[in-house]
Amino acid sequence: MVAFEKKVKNFIEEQQLIEEGDRLLIACSGGVDSMGLVHFFIHFRKHWKVDLYVAHVDHMLREEVSYEDRLFVERFCKENNLPVFSTSIPIPAILEKEGGNSQAICRRERYAYFDEIMKQHNINKLVTAHHADDQLETMLMSLARAGSVNGFKGIAAKRPFSVGMVIRPFLAVTKEEIKEYLEEKGGTFREDASNLKDDYTRNRFRHHIIPLLKKENSQVAIHAAELAQNLQQDDECLNELAESRFSSVVEKAGDRFVLHIRQFLKEPLALQRRIILILLNYLYHHLDGKNFAISSKIMDLCKSQEGNAMIYLPEQYIAARSYDIISFFKLRTSKKEEPQTIEIGKWHDFNGFRLYIEKLPHDVSVQNEAIAYFFNASTIAFPLRVRTRKERDRIQLKGMQDPKRLSRLFIDEKIPLIERDGWPILVDSNDEILAVLGVRVNHRFSKTRRMDDDMVMFIEKISDNK
Repeated sequence: MVAFEKKVKNFIEEQQLIEEGDRLLIACSGGVDSMGLVHFFIHFRKHWKVDLYVAHVDHMLREEVSYEDRLFVERFCKENNLPVFSTSIPIPAILEKEGGNSQAICRRERYAYFDEIMKQHNINKLVTAHHADDQLETMLMSLARAGSVNGFKGIAAKRPFSVGMVIRPFLAVTKEEIKEYLEEKGGTFREDASNLKDDYTRNRFRHHIIPLLKKENSQVAIHAAELAQNLQQDDECLNELAESRFSSVVEKAGDRFVLHIRQFLKEPLALQRRIILILLNYLYHHLDGKNFAISSKIMDLCKSQEGNAMIYLPEQYIAARSYDIISFFKLRTSKKEEPQTIEIGKWHDFNGFRLYIEKLPHDVSVQNEAIAYFFNASTIAFPLRVRTRKERDRIQLKGMQDPKRLSRLFIDEKIPLIERDGWPILVDSNDEILAVLGVRVNHRFSKTRRMDDDMVMFIEKISDNK
């Protein structure tokens, strides 16, 4: 008993799971693991000077039996002067209405109840009885599903939850050790008959795979817990490195993120994977198991030999490669914008660009980033409009005998494929293209003022900081 308590106490202190004055909510099913947890903290609450509370959820999956579990926990808490919160949640009715995985729904509802209790009673830490055997099962199940390091790290000793943290102080001990500890304490517990069935993935691993591993080495669960802890520490260090490198590889550009492929591919593979995961965390709140598959697709896109390529991501996001960059943005199904008439002497904003046209001499205040183009009004058919591209659009460029197709111009100027349909194009009343904003102007314009020029056009790229 002393050895068990010392091992758990050392783990708690190494992981900094508990501080003096903490208010702890112990999740207790009434089973051997959680009852062992309650007994442990009853013994050590004065040592850490913590307040203890117990929470129990009856999922109503085993009718009267599960209700008896609730009564068992409530009686124990009353006998030991522990405040207890308990509830019954109609999981069968929820399953009938929603469908889905019963284990996932149980977990969702259970943790929602814990969250509610913590907020209502100013409790800062939820304590669960996950142990080394749970860690081994979790790691093996993750390995069976996919080969991601993130999954193989297993269960964390602590993580943010509700208004505080969820902590797992039993990760350093096995289920067998917990049972022996509870028996020595003279404690009792409830058996959940559903744990004996092979209906759930975890139970199949527990009943058939774990025993084989323990035959080879009885300490395999402890080894798994130590491995998970090392992986978590290594991953934390690599994630910090990836965070420090992120801004040199990825930039925020308006409503999108832009990944620079050349800089990205110079990073070690371990950082590349984590940089992508950081990026996905900006795009999504929760992807869970999908992260690994999406990361692999993005890595392949970075290595693609094609100048332009695109992949569709969840929730209508797109990763569009254009030469040396990949743009990540949400696909918007918008109506074709109507052409907008240009008013002389007024600034106009178009999809990342500003346009201003005025008679000379002008008195407009112009930013350094704006480029001036001079022209003669008599050579242009007014009024002017800005529209998006059409099929067979061409622009007459200075020094070229024949007009150049816009489709070719976009390719030559390396305009991302996904941006071409929305690019602003200035035309006159005859629909002749005068300028592809921010790219090229036609032969009637000059950056140097000529003798007969009487008007000026300013084109400015809108900075993300404005």
